Amino acid sequence: MIAVIETGGKQYLVSTGSKVQIEKLEGLKGDTLKFDKVLFTAEGSKYTVGKPYISGASVEATIIRQGRGKKIEVLKYKAKSKYRRKIGHRQSYTEIEVTKI
Repeated sequence: MIAVIETGGKQYLVSTGSKVQIEKLEGLKGDTLKFDKVLFTAEGSKYTVGKPYISGASVEATIIRQGRGKKIEVLKYKAKSKYRRKIGHRQSYTEIEVTKI
């Protein structure tokens, strides 16, 4: 069974047992999360589409770890003015494992 959930302003395609990195959510390793914003579910050739969400549907997952992604470097440069700036950013994420749809 697969489902499309919405969290952190993004949509993720998940299935039972899949591991997904989503936008950071509060919680510790081993905590259980419940996602109520389910947009789509499918099992075999039978599927359900929400308008915008499916009422009564939910996805349960456990937190595997909290982490941070690779560093992204941003360079700013303006010609003829000796203007240079270098900044970095690491996005935080929560890795979850889907247990039940």
